[in-house]
Amino acid sequence: MTPRTLIRRATAALAVLSALIVGAPAAAAPLQPVAAASVAAPVPLTGPQLAASWTAPLSTRDRYVVDANGDRFKLKSGNWAGAQGTWQGSGDVGDVANHQARQMSHNLPLGLDRKPIAGILADFHALGLNSIRLPFANAVIHDTTVVPDSAVAANPQLKGKTPLQVLDAVVGALTADGFAVILNNHTTSYRFCCGLDGNERWNSGQSTQQWIDDWVFLVKRYQADKRVVGADLRNEVRRDTWNDPNWGWGNDHDLYKAMEEAGNKILQADPDMLVIMEGINWQGIPTDLTPHGRPTLTPVATLSHTLIRSDKLVYAAHFYGYTGPNHTGATGTGETHDPRYEEFTPAQLAQVVDDQALFVTRSGQHFTAPVWISEFGAAGRGEPDARERAWFTNFTDILVRNDTDFAIWPLVGWTDANGTPQDNWAMVNYSANGTRLGVMDAGDWRATDWNKLVGAPGRTGRIAPATRWNMLNLDYADYNVSATMLAKPDWSPGNRKANCPDTQRLVGLGRSDSRGLCTDAGQPAKASGPWTVVTDERYVTGGDWASGYDKRQCPDRTFAVGYSVSGSAVSALLCAPAAASLPTTNRVLWFDKGDNRPATGGSTASDWAPGYYKGQCADNEYVAGVAFTWKWNHGGVPDALLCRPLA
Repeated sequence: MTPRTLIRRATAALAVLSALIVGAPAAAAPLQPVAAASVAAPVPLTGPQLAASWTAPLSTRDRYVVDANGDRFKLKSGNWAGAQGTWQGSGDVGDVANHQARQMSHNLPLGLDRKPIAGILADFHALGLNSIRLPFANAVIHDTTVVPDSAVAANPQLKGKTPLQVLDAVVGALTADGFAVILNNHTTSYRFCCGLDGNERWNSGQSTQQWIDDWVFLVKRYQADKRVVGADLRNEVRRDTWNDPNWGWGNDHDLYKAMEEAGNKILQADPDMLVIMEGINWQGIPTDLTPHGRPTLTPVATLSHTLIRSDKLVYAAHFYGYTGPNHTGATGTGETHDPRYEEFTPAQLAQVVDDQALFVTRSGQHFTAPVWISEFGAAGRGEPDARERAWFTNFTDILVRNDTDFAIWPLVGWTDANGTPQDNWAMVNYSANGTRLGVMDAGDWRATDWNKLVGAPGRTGRIAPATRWNMLNLDYADYNVSATMLAKPDWSPGNRKANCPDTQRLVGLGRSDSRGLCTDAGQPAKASGPWTVVTDERYVTGGDWASGYDKRQCPDRTFAVGYSVSGSAVSALLCAPAAASLPTTNRVLWFDKGDNRPATGGSTASDWAPGYYKGQCADNEYVAGVAFTWKWNHGGVPDALLCRPLA
């Protein structure tokens, strides 16, 4: 994320000023602020102390990130920027004046020219961090140029290396010092963000396949280092000149589809990685006369992701006070009259942050996952901005109250010859000789709120495993999230097919949209035998449970884990063998005239097939069959499920 002036400049290229004014929402009841004055600065951990406090790799349970022992690992992170590039896109790239905040990173994490890595990491410890978000450009992977000696003047051991080799050294130093590292694909080229910079989408300036290949390359490169814990797939996806990114349209601008594909390829390469997905940062043309806004994670409510490892998904979102739910952050030319986040009351801000992101942490839904606020920040020194200061306090209060994982932007900046920060958002600034001026030093107003945030009480210790529900989406193409079936030939040629993750089974179907729901509630153990593809009624035993309807029924002692469709019509069921006998008592669940879902559990507070009737067995049942008909213009879509008890 760039400082405000750069956002204004980039966004202005997209918009014209309009005369329509949209007022801020009505005031809501005030929230009680979180007490901050009594929170002391964090006690720095040494590298060995931090390393001993958690065990890699990381995964998820319900809304929490946990370590290998199942203990909560709250991401208390910062963004060590620089490897994504700092050139602003015009003028001589070799002129420092053309770089963000007059800071030329040479496409390396900032500060390596000014302070030894060990000293930088000591300052990260002093901030109370346990994890680092490490932005990079795809260009780093392909750049064979040796970095200038001046770029690593304080770290001469890095002389003669390429940007990727320097990144290797930085990653290794961080993980050796106990930090968890999350790689963030920030840009394609080395051009600094934002607006129309050629880095708007994951496939701006490169193909989707190249983007995925680069991710697989990096994941394999660091696979042996288990403290490299996550892949943050793409930063702030937004509109380019002509097209919006979308969520679920199935085309080459579909962020939902691209992230699903990349996430599963990463997990096939390294099953230990967290896969972190941001929502859409911006759609539309920002004028008062045209639709526009920041969808962020709101589309997840009706179209969430399911990965081949259902315990590896984390969602992420960004918030800055000068932007808003429908405001780009521009000022003057190109500015709309939508409210900024800093203009909301504390209660309004809490509501909009929940609506755009934190709702995802609600337990027991198809979208339930941890949410990481992977960017937020404010200017801590220089000319004061009262609204920004109030927003930072209110926003960090929200993070504290919700026990939310976070990453401040940015960590490292420079001070000029007068000792003034060149990027006053940076948490630590270094002079040319490495002298530090940071939030832990006098004069930075953010210290109180930062200490409140880092030192806030929250959930700790062992997190019990939680039941999961995950959706299947056959809107446009196959949706195969079974590692077992991905290794096998196409089991229903010519049809669209969906498979649950190997740890789950099918529990529900949508009537006309080909959506499905999986769960691991009371999951029966699977036997090692072959899985059965059911394309006819040969396994219908124990009586006709849906007279006059076509049926697909799993053999006894198996349960449904997938299905295929032609159009929206049922083609086949995929059935996995159970390790032990399963009851065969029938309960027929009809949903041809309306939703038929259990009253409790089972993702009942969320809609996984919006606009269509849904049938869903209870959490303590398994799907043994599906009935459909071509009569009465039903079109072969699912009309009933055969539900049987697990015990």
